[in-house]
Amino acid sequence: MSEAHFPNEVDDLDHLDLNDDERIDYVVSRIEAKLLDYDGYNFSMRQIRALNIFFELAQELRDREMFYAVCMAIPRALLRLESSIYILEDDDTFSLAGCTTGHCDKSVTRTWDDQFTDKLVISDNQMFIPIQGNPEYNDKLPFRPPHNIIGNFVLHPCNNLEGHARLFLEKYVNRVGFQLHHRMVGARNREHIAFIKSMVQDIGHNVIVPNMYFKLYFIRLKRQIEQLHQSTASVLSILNQSSQKESVTEGNKLARIASSIETQYQEIYSHYESTSMFLETLLRRRHFEEGRYVLDKREVNLRTAIMEPLVERFHKRFKERRITINFALGGAPDQMVRLIIDRGLISQVFDNLFSNALKYTETVTLDDGRRGKFVSYGWKIIKDYFGNEKPGIRLWVTSTGRPLDLEDPMEVFKPGFRADNVARESGTGRGLYFVRQVVELHNGQVGYSHSENSNQFYLILPFEQEIAG
Repeated sequence: MSEAHFPNEVDDLDHLDLNDDERIDYVVSRIEAKLLDYDGYNFSMRQIRALNIFFELAQELRDREMFYAVCMAIPRALLRLESSIYILEDDDTFSLAGCTTGHCDKSVTRTWDDQFTDKLVISDNQMFIPIQGNPEYNDKLPFRPPHNIIGNFVLHPCNNLEGHARLFLEKYVNRVGFQLHHRMVGARNREHIAFIKSMVQDIGHNVIVPNMYFKLYFIRLKRQIEQLHQSTASVLSILNQSSQKESVTEGNKLARIASSIETQYQEIYSHYESTSMFLETLLRRRHFEEGRYVLDKREVNLRTAIMEPLVERFHKRFKERRITINFALGGAPDQMVRLIIDRGLISQVFDNLFSNALKYTETVTLDDGRRGKFVSYGWKIIKDYFGNEKPGIRLWVTSTGRPLDLEDPMEVFKPGFRADNVARESGTGRGLYFVRQVVELHNGQVGYSHSENSNQFYLILPFEQEIAG
């Protein structure tokens, strides 16, 4: 095996793509380096045991106050030193977290000064050792700790403390810092989870339930529009009998207004239905409870439940950008297919694909000579794709334009990816990553292919159907 080159700093390792052998080699090299370090420290057996005891008790006693007690008890038992611990609460404020003496005469709060610094300080028979955190977890805290310091460990009496004992205490406090930082992050994560659980309940009460009432309002509005049509028809009938041209003209104008109101109502209601479904799907309570997308799979008619509503919703926007849905690019829109999927999430998958087509479709000349911007979609059942008697269904959206310049076709499905043709269009680079997440949750696959003048994004799902009883 060839010798691997490793970085000097552990943080740099996260930016390397190491294989299994290289990882093992790296860790072995770090172990050997640590062994040499400990040889240089020349700690006594009692000091080494004290470090081991600290790690064991830190795992055994999970309460925050008990953890502080463990941290301060080790120096007392080993070196007969009293101590106190301060924790950095914000950029500039240290708060007293624990003290070994029964009556603690320490200040409740401290700020950065000539004793609380980023260096070890001995002053007034006391040793002030800054508690360093784990820099990899600094972004998990409410603020970024200055100098990577998350607290201060104060010990006394220290005037007669030997240099070797000071070295031990420095190394000991380093271990305290990493343990403390992990606990701070854990506490913040628990607070975050509690907040999410509370937010989910608020979403249900303040978003989902009120959203359900909108449907009732739409039903009432639909009835009033129908009554408006009936009244308009009656007025027109009466006006036509009167033979007054001006009145008939006004009546026809009223009919056009009523028709326009109904058209706008249909557009708004269609938008409400899709938005409501997306809202309830993305804010599904189980997503938050389990920390991942959770599928609600049911058998649906692919064409009528997903594709046609989406095509209808995008029709006006396609028209505004002079994009035509044309199946010369391939497609099977008339094939009736029922399959078991999460309707809300798969609808959002195709919403993302149509949104991309809306933004990035370009003008080309088709093989039949027509020139313009074209989009097509379709699906095809693939026999035994996922194994014997386990068919798949391939679904796609194709749009005209230059092929993407990619070394790896799957690159487009990585979070944050932005192609070279998106300069004028807004986006986060997360749409296709979301597509991939949802499809893989369905145990499916995503992919990208292209021809000379078109790009196709596709997904292949297990073709599952309900068994007839």
